[in-house]
Amino acid sequence: MDRDYLQEALQTFNGGNWYGWKKEDDNGNKIPNKDRMQYQHIKIIKDGATMPREAEVNAKIQELKDAETDKTNKKASGKQKLLDLGLTEEEVKALIGV
Repeated sequence: MDRDYLQEALQTFNGGNWYGWKKEDDNGNKIPNKDRMQYQHIKIIKDGATMPREAEVNAKIQELKDAETDKTNKKASGKQKLLDLGLTEEEVKALIGV
């Protein structure tokens, strides 16, 4: 399953659960469901919440992606180190599941 980085990033602002998605654009035209979950269609639904700038949201998305890449790289590095120590693939799988 693909991660929804936009929604994951938005949850880090305003204490989470502060936003929803517009159903109509500024001209009253219905926004198709497949197109609604974009920055320009965010609406604030929590009193006191403020709209983060798009650059802030994009920076948080990149931070989440970088953290995921770092985790993947560390897992691969750790696996290789175990193999280098002489463990078999089966032993590594039993230890770390990969």
